[in-house]
Parts: sequence; C-alpha cells; structure tokens
Amino acid sequence: ELGQSLGRLGRALRDQMPAAGSVWGGWTPPGIHPDPRPPDEADVVVVGGGVVGWSVAYWLKMLEGRYRRHGMRVLVVERDPTYSRASTVLSVGGIRQQFSLLENIQMSQFSARFLRDINEHLGVPNEPPIDIQFQPSGYLFLASPEGAAELEANVQLQRAEGAQVALLSPTQLKERFPWINTEGMAMASYGLEDEGWFDPWILLNAFRRKATSLGVHNCCGEVRAFVTSANDTFPSEPESARIKYAHIYMPDSLEYQPVACSIVVNAAGAWAGKLLEAEGLPGELCQPPLPIQPRKRYVFSWHCPDGPGLSCPLLVDTSGAYFRRDGIAGNYLGGMSPPE
Repeated sequence: ELGQSLGRLGRALRDQMPAAGSVWGGWTPPGIHPDPRPPDEADVVVVGGGVVGWSVAYWLKMLEGRYRRHGMRVLVVERDPTYSRASTVLSVGGIRQQFSLLENIQMSQFSARFLRDINEHLGVPNEPPIDIQFQPSGYLFLASPEGAAELEANVQLQRAEGAQVALLSPTQLKERFPWINTEGMAMASYGLEDEGWFDPWILLNAFRRKATSLGVHNCCGEVRAFVTSANDTFPSEPESARIKYAHIYMPDSLEYQPVACSIVVNAAGAWAGKLLEAEGLPGELCQPPLPIQPRKRYVFSWHCPDGPGLSCPLLVDTSGAYFRRDGIAGNYLGGMSPPE
C-alpha cells in the first residue's frame, strides 16, 4: 500500500514538471489554467486579466500580509484567454520616465525598480527565473520650435523627480544619431536611464504565475450584470448602494455564475467604460461616467537592413509617430496613434 501511494505521488510530481528542454515562455505552470467555473464567493473580483488586472491581484495578495488580512479571496475574470485583443500583448512593451504628469513619472520610476528586481518580487520557488528580455535604450522625443518650450518644461519636471534625461540641440542630436534628419528640429530629449522595452507577454505571465501561486483564482468569462443592494426589498439610501453579486457569463454560453463579492476592480482597459453599462448597476455607481471608448490602433513591423543598430532609441517625432528596433537583424516596430 505504501508503494502504491509513493507511486501515485511520483506520477503526480512528474506530471507537474516541465518537459525536457522547455523554457518559461513555453510552459504554463500548474494552476494558471483558468478554473472551469468561478468560485461562489470572492472578496474582490478583478474584471480584466491583462497586466493591470493581474498586477492588481498580485498587490492585493501582497498587502494582505502587511495588514494581517490573511485569506483574501481574489478572482480575476478574463473573457479572452488567447489575449488576441489585449492591449498588454499588442503593445511594443516600452517603459519611459519622460512624462508631463508628475504621477506618471513616479509610477514609472517605481516600475523600473520593480522590473530591475523582478525575480525578488515575482519569482516562484522551484520555477524558472524570469527574464523579461529587457532592452535598455532611451526614448528620444523630437521637438519643433513650437513644441520646444513644452518639451523643456517636461524635462525640468522629470529631472526634479530624479529622472536622468538629457536635452540635445540639433547639433548634438546629429552628432549622436547621424542618421536623423534634424531639419526643422529645435531640440530633443533623451532618456539616459530606466528606459527601454521588454517582452510584455513574459511580464503578464510572470504576474499571473505569481498571483496564482499566492492563491488568486482566475476564470474565463465576461461580467455582464450585477446585483446591488439597491435591488433589495428594503434598500438602503441610494447613495450607499453596494455591489453584492457579479454575474459572470461562461464562454459561448447563456449560462452565468453569480459570484458574491464586496469589491469589483474595473481593469477592462479600452472596455472599462462599457463595464459601467452592465445590467443592474444603479446610476449612482456609474458616476462619474468613464469617457473611455475602444479605438483602433496599429503597430507595424518592417525590415530595413541598413537601418540604425544597437544605438537606435525608441524615437518619437513631432507628429507622434514612433519606432524602435526589434532585435538586431534590421527589423523595426512602429506606429502612430491617430488624434481621434
């Protein structure tokens, strides 16, 4: 009997091990596969399983220990397990310190420190270490005479927060990047530290792997309706209405699972505004409305064998068009977000 038990244990352990020659990107650790059905109850339901949603779930579990609130039940709901429309994996994976808003600069500085020590934060015992394929390279913003004053003011704000950013004259710009046409350029700003790009797929999986190891549940489905205290037979004052249930609809089915919850985190990205249109939400829980609507964006890939090499920054010109190198074989990624 003991031998049979050990045999079953050995087979179970073997089934949990990655195949020979596999790497982190090609093997999904146990527990990451979405649960067939969501649990009946959760303290927090996170709508959206992109990098923001999984980051929220991770930090909730980390704060759990700090505030001695052990046993917090967190559920992440993602409607598209292939992530075919997710902003996370469709982005070019950039990180920069050059923002015009103080809070964005501070958050990006924190993110840079977090990514630098990512294995201390997101590493899981007995799992392969995380390599997000970070490529250190500054952002290079070009400014016309009309935009020079704004660029300079932004750099002053960034420097005040400790960001390492250089201002370049057209002459300095040409000396450093001789392949750039500086005609019509008044100045440029160039990040010297904590800027570059990485593989967003790996970062998403790292957050997801760590969060699930901490006990976060995840399921494939779509939150389309809510039940709130305003639906009670004897409701309290309208301004105190609270969410009581989130209805999660299963893929390709009219079936839904009601999940009792106290808090819902809207991490639905471009579809965050649509979530507030879900059935059952009283008006006071939808105020103020989120002015967020999905818009088409494009990232193009091209090959230019004689283009700039390792010194190529992530360049943003005066029109808002941007590009960066993709590897070292003359491949590039770029695009431009339309104004509307």
